[in-house]
Amino acid sequence: MGQRIRVLVFLLVLSGGGILLGSLVSQRSGETPGPEQPVVMGRPKGRVRVEVLNASGVTGVAGDATRSLRGAGFDVVGFGNAGTYSEEPSVVMDRVGMMEAARLVAQILGIAQVRSEPDSTLFVDVTVRLGPDWTGPPSVVENDEEDSPWWDLRRFFRRSDPPKPTSR
Repeated sequence: MGQRIRVLVFLLVLSGGGILLGSLVSQRSGETPGPEQPVVMGRPKGRVRVEVLNASGVTGVAGDATRSLRGAGFDVVGFGNAGTYSEEPSVVMDRVGMMEAARLVAQILGIAQVRSEPDSTLFVDVTVRLGPDWTGPPSVVENDEEDSPWWDLRRFFRRSDPPKPTSR
């Protein structure tokens, strides 16, 4: 009886591993961007370290920008509130002479103002300062769970964000 249980457990573990591996392989090999996915014009060349600062006073915008940038391949090493809130518009600042990377960050986030402000005391390549004019990235995928195949096990491990409160 003990031998049968061990064989059964082994077969279950083996089939579970095969399903997981098959899900991962088929998901990677058949990726094609759909119309609901954001289209990014370019990717960063190498590692681009970005910090995202919320200067708008609106809760959660730094997190929204961080998710967009990480999804586009940027290394967001820090995000949070700026030292002060202001009415100044959003701006992307190049910190190390990588204006092309700063322009790409601005394009992904939909920010018009890009400038070079080198600062060797910071350990980042680009700083994003989000003002009250920033309403979110140009295209956001709300929920792609319905588009996942039934056998894609990764859908059970996706992080779901709590609904944002609506302002009245």
